[in-house]
Amino acid sequence: MSPRRHAVRGRGHPVVRILSYAVAALLGFAGVGGYYYTASALGHITTVNNEPLLGTRPTAPIVPKDSSKGEAINILLMGSDSRAGANAAIGGSVGGMRNDTTIIMHISADRTRIEFVSIPRDSWVKIPDCTLFDGSTVKGWTTKFNVAFANGGKNGNPAEAAACVQKTVETLTGIYIHYYAVVDFVGFAAMIDALGGVPMCIPGHIVSGKAGLDLQPGKQTLNGTQALAWARLRTAEVGKQYVEGSDIQRITRQQELLSHTAELAMSKNLFTDQGQLRKFITAGADSMTTSPRLADPTFLIGLAFSLRHISPDNIVFATVPNKYTPDFLNVTWTPAANTMFDDLVHDRAIAGKSVTDQSNAAPVPAPSGTQALTPQGGAPTTGPSIDLLGACAP
Repeated sequence: MSPRRHAVRGRGHPVVRILSYAVAALLGFAGVGGYYYTASALGHITTVNNEPLLGTRPTAPIVPKDSSKGEAINILLMGSDSRAGANAAIGGSVGGMRNDTTIIMHISADRTRIEFVSIPRDSWVKIPDCTLFDGSTVKGWTTKFNVAFANGGKNGNPAEAAACVQKTVETLTGIYIHYYAVVDFVGFAAMIDALGGVPMCIPGHIVSGKAGLDLQPGKQTLNGTQALAWARLRTAEVGKQYVEGSDIQRITRQQELLSHTAELAMSKNLFTDQGQLRKFITAGADSMTTSPRLADPTFLIGLAFSLRHISPDNIVFATVPNKYTPDFLNVTWTPAANTMFDDLVHDRAIAGKSVTDQSNAAPVPAPSGTQALTPQGGAPTTGPSIDLLGACAP
């Protein structure tokens, strides 16, 4: 018997995190929309080949496979908080570029599994030196993980920012990243609005001036701007018991939000309604920057076709195993992270200690006057449930 997979599984579709939804929807669109409609929607995406910026890279693993199957694919998904253009109206005016969300999407060679692994932005890691298209270099140092995106994005170019994150991920994990995708505030909000908003159950009255959010408790439909604010929320003046300020809690909140988004999309038969689907994909595509291959309709149609029989039970969502630093401001990766990375490198299902580390299972005492923090990697989660946030009962 295989070990129990201590991770979050998708309910109905592989879309539970920011950007995971966008890429999975693109794959679905490629499968049902046909070449013409696929090419039309994908034409809105900005594509940039950033491979010349990556330097020395891990070796892409050779995975045994039969002639009817493909190769394992790793896609790096990033949510940018760039304040350029219309994004400033949502996120406010702040210099530079950062990414609130980074996910490694692993598609197995035999097309029976998809794994989404989130990297906490507050991970304390060594950022390598990053090269830009003009030949200049941005020196790296040991700091928060999301500094990599800021270093690469110093000129405001999402592809350069993505290259620095990709180089950082490959250096830290040994995982070969085949492709990347970046989406910004406007794109995410537009995708939610294209669905008519997303139904959510808010655990209590929450007010955050920084996020521009004022939500009453109970069941309600969040529009794109509200959903984005909920996904990015870290502090609140009212409802602090529901918003502890940690990046780990925010990852859980994002998971809940996008889980409900996925369920809504499936209930609307989004992937069989070409008109509605094209509107949804175009809304996100206008704000996406990707590797050229991810905007190639021939490639995406083939990939979507190869994934047509995947079981929801084999779609897993996890976070790099971690624990808080003594000052509670950052997290470090535990030894279980190395097992997870090795599983991904060798195209094995992440299982057991890949996603849970018993040395990090107990809640961490919080400093005086603050709320206790629960590290990632404790009791396993069996599936997305709004009860994780203390929200409405069914």
